[in-house]
Amino acid sequence: MKLSEELSWRGFVNQTTLANISDLDNLHFNFYLGIDPSSDSMTVGNLAMAMMVKHFIAYGHSAWLLVGGATGMIGDPDGKKVERHLLTKEALTHNRQALVKQYNKLFSGEPIRVVDNYDWFKDYAYLDFLRDVGKHVPMRQMLARDFVETRLGDQGSGISYAEFSYVLIQAYDFLYLYRNHGVNMQVCGSDQWGNSIAGVDLIRRVEGGSAHVWSGPLVVNPKTGVKFGKTEAGAIWLDPDKTSPTEFYQFWVTCEDETVEYYLKIFTLLTKDKIASIMDEHHKNPKQRKAQFYLADSVTELVHGREAADRAKIATSYLIGTRSLSGASSHDLNILKSEIPCTKSSKDGSIIEVLVSSGLAASNSQARKLIEAGAIYLNGDQISRTSFKADDFVSGRLLLRRGKAYRDSALIEI
Repeated sequence: MKLSEELSWRGFVNQTTLANISDLDNLHFNFYLGIDPSSDSMTVGNLAMAMMVKHFIAYGHSAWLLVGGATGMIGDPDGKKVERHLLTKEALTHNRQALVKQYNKLFSGEPIRVVDNYDWFKDYAYLDFLRDVGKHVPMRQMLARDFVETRLGDQGSGISYAEFSYVLIQAYDFLYLYRNHGVNMQVCGSDQWGNSIAGVDLIRRVEGGSAHVWSGPLVVNPKTGVKFGKTEAGAIWLDPDKTSPTEFYQFWVTCEDETVEYYLKIFTLLTKDKIASIMDEHHKNPKQRKAQFYLADSVTELVHGREAADRAKIATSYLIGTRSLSGASSHDLNILKSEIPCTKSSKDGSIIEVLVSSGLAASNSQARKLIEAGAIYLNGDQISRTSFKADDFVSGRLLLRRGKAYRDSALIEI
């Protein structure tokens, strides 16, 4: 399979300046992907673009991964209705270092080059920048951007000169990489198309050179249309301190049947034939969620490593009921206890007291309200009572859960 075919069937094709996507198969590109350090961790949305980069690398193209220490000092205004809050230099430094570490882990053993645009902006004099860059960027082009028109409209919040100038900084990144590293393509999500095109135009105006953009679509839940990676609890992060490996695993294993094949294509490196085989097996008995388990296992191993993926798989299998507590080994129980709270009770003990002692409820009154609202589950079954029964316990143990999220569970022992 050729790269253009690989990207097409996986769903990584959006807009491109290439005359024909088959140019990816016939030409060699030095390309870059950029990210601003607005946080100290990437999300699964960023992971989608990283996976797209992996395919470019696998087919022989050369990758530069840019962490925007300079652009991060301003923040991309595109898609934002109000002005961003500026991060401190200390926060930006911390975030940059964390993102570089994640890039190096995700692309371990692969031929990448990580660069920081702060390195070429920190000593760039303001007047020189205006002469070298600003002189070549038409105001009409900048004013025509959708976000500028929105922010400057009657109902808009306005825009500062700093955010208005963001596109100049990013455009110069492309020019700098073109001049110094021969980078002739930017890959990005569809929301960065306008910023990327500005770089192509700047290279043409200043150098008389040709450069290109390849954008992949933003990953959304194809069932709901909601931007991917957002939950009631917030974003799904790659940092294990923000989203634990078990929470991360459960995010994938609980995705809908309508979306799992799409996510297998985007977030794994499994071949076309392997994914087809997985889906054939899945369709024979969807309740077993075999496709979701393949997905969760592959992505968790990629982000967190094999050991963390194995631990997450064991803990999740008990929490969602595919394994019974009756046969749990001491090894499995230790893993489960490391992932969720564990507390003691008697066979006829108070469920309200246990909800509080396990941290699933903040007070007795909140525990009662949760039970009355049908938000408490015992071994996966919704309950309305306030006391345990002897037959609730399996080998002296049971699982309590608050709400639908498996992370909000507790192991109860007698």
